[in-house]
Amino acid sequence: MRMILVGVLLLTSCFCVVAQEPTGAPVEKRVALSEKAIAFDGNGAPALEATLKTTALNGAEDSPVTNVNLIVRNAGTASYSFVSGLVTFYDGSGVRCGEGTFKAGALSVDEAFETDAPGIRIRCTPAAWRIVANSLLPRIVSAPASSATTISRSNLNLVISVDGEEHPIQLDKPMVLKFGDAERTIVVRQAP
Repeated sequence: MRMILVGVLLLTSCFCVVAQEPTGAPVEKRVALSEKAIAFDGNGAPALEATLKTTALNGAEDSPVTNVNLIVRNAGTASYSFVSGLVTFYDGSGVRCGEGTFKAGALSVDEAFETDAPGIRIRCTPAAWRIVANSLLPRIVSAPASSATTISRSNLNLVISVDGEEHPIQLDKPMVLKFGDAERTIVVRQAP
């Protein structure tokens, strides 16, 4: 009876683990050092593509490699205001032996930049590597103000209330209000 219970428990836990695996979502794959590594955006489309510029990566536990240069290219369809990511190296048996970060400011479509990975410490002779995009901040271009915006603002019904007394306001039209014995002229304009 205990064996059956242990077997059912084992099968249930296996199904739970399989249910947690992502299906269909692209995963940044490990590639050989001479190949291009690809990072994906949140929608699963290729966003960044990187190639290693540094070729001598023979690190050891007592003398790690601390400087790696790579070229990162925007392989996506969007321009970015800020890009950051992680570069990871693996030894021949697939064990992670070094990782560092990279970042760049404005990056247009199909534009590339050369960077290093500050803080990296490669403690092996890597056989594979990959990159992961941490932040892909898209560049947002604001549309210029149009005459339609000005027209719609001029048709607004604005009212100013002074001590409970309401007065209609029209943009660029003078309004005369009496404060005590003095009359004041007020003009409301759109800020430049």
